[in-house]
Amino acid sequence: MSDYYLTKKRWHAISTNDKAADGEFFYGVKSTKIFCYPSCKSRLPKKENIVIFQDADDAISHGYRACKRCRSGGTALPDTEWVENIATYIDENFAKPLTLQIIAEDCHGSPYHLHRTFKRITKITPITYLDDIRIDYAKKQLLNTLESIEVIGKKAGFPNPSHFSTTFKRHTGLSPNRFRKGQQ
Repeated sequence: MSDYYLTKKRWHAISTNDKAADGEFFYGVKSTKIFCYPSCKSRLPKKENIVIFQDADDAISHGYRACKRCRSGGTALPDTEWVENIATYIDENFAKPLTLQIIAEDCHGSPYHLHRTFKRITKITPITYLDDIRIDYAKKQLLNTLESIEVIGKKAGFPNPSHFSTTFKRHTGLSPNRFRKGQQ
């Protein structure tokens, strides 16, 4: 496996979605643990997040899962497994500025298909799931730290304090400040 690393030629094949390179190697994305054909049309990952595999079995043996979009595993990834991947991705990246588009691109699917599949399996939308994760994190921070509400909101992934307060109140019935005072 020593000759399986990211060369200029492989990077060019990945960055140009070169179908001719399919079968020569697969690339994995460290941040999502998904592996793809070089021709995969998903968002181009950062160079430093790419690992190269000889074949699909090699990628799977290193803990990577097949891409839903390019079907790098030969068949489509089962929807339940894909939704588990999406949930794990959200769990690990909730503090980042995520949108349905970003989640779909990083999880190798279209926003519409991802939304529909996620909701069919979990009974909630991916954005509702994201908000739930963020609010759970914020509740723990409100109870266990003395950080300001603004700082907690930012750490939880909310771009501004008013969005954080509105979402928090919609989920809990209380403002973040009341929640903190009521639990002490």
